[in-house]
Amino acid sequence: MLEIVEKTLLTALGAASLTQRKAEDLANELKQRFDLSEEEGKELIDKLQAKVSDRQSALEEQATQEVLKACERIGLVSNQEFDKLKDRVATLEQAILAQQ
Repeated sequence: MLEIVEKTLLTALGAASLTQRKAEDLANELKQRFDLSEEEGKELIDKLQAKVSDRQSALEEQATQEVLKACERIGLVSNQEFDKLKDRVATLEQAILAQQ
């Protein structure tokens, strides 16, 4: 199961990374094609990179949510839930030992 989660996250990150490279390539091509100045080209690349970064964050969030939903569907508990259960068991063990 962990392997599936890892692959899902890596796929999302890879897609975002690929998108950023494509955006940079597109910006450079547009800069050459439309004879943009260095400043205009840099501004265009910066805008595209900002949009790609925003999209990457959205993709990461979507991937995380999908993984959480998948874990919930198959009945996996989170680390936080597991820690609560461990604490509860420890408390119960102490109560039993104290009664003996």
